[in-house]
Amino acid sequence: MSSSNFVDYVKICCRSGNGGAGSTHFFRDKLNAKGGPDGGDGGKGGDVILRGNKQLWTLLHLKFRKHIYAKHGGAGGKSRKHGANGADAIIEVPLGTIARDSESNEIELKITEHGEQKILINGGRGGLGNDHFKSPTNRSPKYAQPGEPLVESWKILELKLLADVGLVGFPNAGKSTLLSTVSAAKPEIADYPFTTLVPNLGIVSYRDDQSFVMADIPGIIEGAHEGKGLGVRFLRHIERNSMLLFMVPCDSDDIKKEYNILVDELRLYNPELLDKSRILAISKCDLLDEELTQEIESDLPDIPHLFISSVANIGITQLKDMLWSNLTEVK
Repeated sequence: MSSSNFVDYVKICCRSGNGGAGSTHFFRDKLNAKGGPDGGDGGKGGDVILRGNKQLWTLLHLKFRKHIYAKHGGAGGKSRKHGANGADAIIEVPLGTIARDSESNEIELKITEHGEQKILINGGRGGLGNDHFKSPTNRSPKYAQPGEPLVESWKILELKLLADVGLVGFPNAGKSTLLSTVSAAKPEIADYPFTTLVPNLGIVSYRDDQSFVMADIPGIIEGAHEGKGLGVRFLRHIERNSMLLFMVPCDSDDIKKEYNILVDELRLYNPELLDKSRILAISKCDLLDEELTQEIESDLPDIPHLFISSVANIGITQLKDMLWSNLTEVK
């Protein structure tokens, strides 16, 4: 999917429906010119509802649909007839979508399962008809409740992609090349930074017809938690990955320092990300000889690691084995 078609952030105006007004009707027929009150209740206004849909993985369908309105409830009628309830406005969203209030920026709800429905804005309640207000001292009330008014609010919808393995690394670390090697995904690849402008998902085939999902997250740079580079726009996608695969190229000036910068950015964005299992892959190892490999290995962080080359297909099978073993432990 092209970058223009991947949308993980939208701001929409949502409006629930008015509650219908209660009726002030009095019973009348040819035999009874002054019957008692029989006004019905108004119908409930429609809700604005988010519903999970596993067939969606982007918010593209909401990009140009800025206003979403539910229907109003109908007014009550004679003979205690209840007004029709207003139709709900149902918004289909990908799994992993969160909704925020645009003013407070507080998270209001999260959709994580297919078919899951949660009310974003409640519709107004219908008003009671005058039949409810009759009493021994007031046998002909000439009033009824109006329906509750609608609620209109701007909401922010954000998507956090779900994947088993999230690729974390600086721009041009070889993440997209790895994803294209181990899956059928075709991310854009070039020899300059920030080639990847949107997350890419790929299904990695494993032994015995098993598989897992890998996500290529656009490159992080130092200061990303403050919005530098592509900033926090894509850091949130890492939150729903089961484990993290850090990638640092072997020609980096200081592999350990680069890894620590990446870890620090995740910690500053969300400390809980460091609770995830981590593996370090030293990419582009086809450029190394045995002596250089040993020299680099002597100064690596104390986490599981291996040397790989997506182009030369070095260490790819071992990487899959390590990832699968780790994922089965996590699950």
